Amino acid sequence: MNIGIYGYGNLGRGVEDAIRRNPDMSLAAVFTRRDPQTLSIHTPGVPVVSAEEVLDWKDRIDVLVICGGSATDLPGMTPELAKHFNVIDSYDNHSQIPKHFESVDKAALGGKKTALISCGWDPGMFSLNRLYAGCILPDGSDYTFWGKGVSQGHSDAIRRIEGVLDARQYTVPVEEAVERVRKGEQPDFTARQKHTRECFVVAEEGADLERIRREIVTMPAYFEPYDTTVTFISMEEMKANHSELPHGGSVIRTGATGQDDGHKQVIEYKLTLDSNPEFTGSVLVAYARAVGRMAARGDFGCKSVFDVAPADLSVLPRSELIAHML
Repeated sequence: MNIGIYGYGNLGRGVEDAIRRNPDMSLAAVFTRRDPQTLSIHTPGVPVVSAEEVLDWKDRIDVLVICGGSATDLPGMTPELAKHFNVIDSYDNHSQIPKHFESVDKAALGGKKTALISCGWDPGMFSLNRLYAGCILPDGSDYTFWGKGVSQGHSDAIRRIEGVLDARQYTVPVEEAVERVRKGEQPDFTARQKHTRECFVVAEEGADLERIRREIVTMPAYFEPYDTTVTFISMEEMKANHSELPHGGSVIRTGATGQDDGHKQVIEYKLTLDSNPEFTGSVLVAYARAVGRMAARGDFGCKSVFDVAPADLSVLPRSELIAHML
């Protein structure tokens, strides 16, 4: 399966590494909005191509992995590219996913292509676990906790603000809230009661720091619903203290079974990640395999992780999955 990478930041590099670890895949090309001559990738012999030339590769790529930011890139990129390629993205603005799905579906159906959006660990793996757990414990409540870790999407949203040179945003779960849920309680939390957000920002010299802080803490969906702190630091501090991209979190479903709800049941799925973009890239590559297989069957249009059969993710044949994993 020939895979293309559209965008080569942290996530694009994570996808490249994941392709190397999958024996049925090869990296066909990397597409960049930067000058291709300035970009050095890790895979020998693979061309780096201007994003403006991507359509010249329509017949040479089985699945195009789009590695842009959710704030401003993916809403335009994914539907446009889905007209011409089988695509996958990691769009993570949860409240806008239905709108994004609709626009990508229209484009993919028009081009007779298969597209999968919002694939990663949340949305993505966590979404699946919320679905599974809710089906198993229909009388219960879902709780999702993220962090502590760097959110790529939220950090990217800050970097798009005028006057910002670099930024890292850490999502931090409120430990008291986590422990209450693990005990089987079913509290009705607000977003603010579950998480806080810590932002570390490098600003341009002379930038209006108060304006930047205000734009961050009032940003709808991303920061406005949370207690958010903004700390301005130097580029040297950023490189020394915030160069890694860890993340993780838990999906917890609490419910009851038995007569008179006599038994508490708790389902928890947990991730602890040294590298958020490398793990997200690994999820995207596994689902890219499924996108390629679905496209080959003529299953066109936009999909989510809910629409993908688990066997389509695996390089192993169905007989081996049944014999050794079932």
